[in-house]
Amino acid sequence: MSHFSDKFMEISGKIGSQRHLVAIRDSFIAMMPITMAGSIAVLLNVFLRDIPTSIGWTDFATAMQPIIAINGYVYFGTIGIMALFFAFIFGYNLSVMHKVNPVAGGIISFASFISTIPQTLTIATPLEDVKVSVVSALKDLGLTIAKTDGIATLETSQWGAIDLKYAGATGLFTALIIGFLSMFVYASLTKRNITIKLPDSVPPAVNKAFAAIIPGTVAIYACAGLALLVFSLTGSALSDLVSSYIQRPLMGLSQGVGSVILLTFLVQLFWFFGLHGHNVLAPVMDGIYGVALNENTAVYEATKQISELPWAWTRGSFDAYAQMGGSGVTLALIIAIFIFSKREEHKTIAKLASPMGVFNINEPIIFGMPIVLNPTFAIPWLIVPPVCVTIAYFATVAGLIPPVFLAVPWITPPGLYAYLATGGSIMAALVSLFNVFVAFLIWTPFVLSANKVKAEDT
Repeated sequence: MSHFSDKFMEISGKIGSQRHLVAIRDSFIAMMPITMAGSIAVLLNVFLRDIPTSIGWTDFATAMQPIIAINGYVYFGTIGIMALFFAFIFGYNLSVMHKVNPVAGGIISFASFISTIPQTLTIATPLEDVKVSVVSALKDLGLTIAKTDGIATLETSQWGAIDLKYAGATGLFTALIIGFLSMFVYASLTKRNITIKLPDSVPPAVNKAFAAIIPGTVAIYACAGLALLVFSLTGSALSDLVSSYIQRPLMGLSQGVGSVILLTFLVQLFWFFGLHGHNVLAPVMDGIYGVALNENTAVYEATKQISELPWAWTRGSFDAYAQMGGSGVTLALIIAIFIFSKREEHKTIAKLASPMGVFNINEPIIFGMPIVLNPTFAIPWLIVPPVCVTIAYFATVAGLIPPVFLAVPWITPPGLYAYLATGGSIMAALVSLFNVFVAFLIWTPFVLSANKVKAEDT
């Protein structure tokens, strides 16, 4: 066991400290303020507009219109353009990793990403109810008439506009790829001193700015050239190609019940050896399931329809249904200890941990019991969250509860988290609390078994 533990910690430590993965993790974490602000705006509109309208309280929704409008502005300025923020943050973190000017790196990454986005926005208006003679007249006036699915559409284009589908959550993968490319070029040229050198008498800020001119220009041109090459060969924008052939298939794989269970199990396994499982696996959880959460938010804001949400399982789903009290659903363990434990040290730890456990902070339990490397509690620790996500996953897929589509602070108490993350679904809250009960049933036999073990043996 000791040999396995040493090897596992050595491998997982290398994974957790891999600098590119750390840059991805830190970039998604840095975006938490804007993600949370945008989610709060959407959540407020759920309670001020969507729910009142669905039950006929249209006058209330009308009265709340100024607040609803402000929430729309907040959403547009946060989640609506989050790929733009990510492009800068990721470039900044990669520059820190490469030990080059981070501010310049962030700006170069941002500019490189912008240079790959289509510059023209096309708006199509269906003409299915318009007479043929009118359509012909519009065409004679020089307007563009196209056919989409056999229906005539009036199209107009505007240069210098950015489509939100490229600037929002869907553009995150492209921003990730362009960030890697632009920072590789920028850092490589900078480290080879292919820069403009000024005398030492020049202020440092000016010197840094001039030093980034050549590497930054080459990096931006390289990304723009790649976008043009892709468009010339395929007729599609780089972002569309990345979305169709990389992002969608990868996120599609993440939606299987096997993927959800495996990732949940791995989080617990890392924690069992004393490693922060969520941090180690953050590039996957935030880079894939986090994107799914933000896309769900964007789709709901655009359609106001739960049925239109594209992803059943998102980053917040793990917290809503398998992290009640923290990793391992240790809130259920605390309850089991209060009811069945005869060990005073366990009761003392449970008393100290219960106030924090309500807010999903469980380090006192993990390191106080301890759970880490404790064979007595290894089995429930590893199986409780996978069982809980299985229940919630099938409840979501069956339509019993809606998918999680709003980011909620992770310290939100169990039940309430699921209620808010699903836009006010009482059934989602009940499933979350039911999972606490299921976890309690699994933890209880092991608490009873621990009564037979002397404290010095553990």
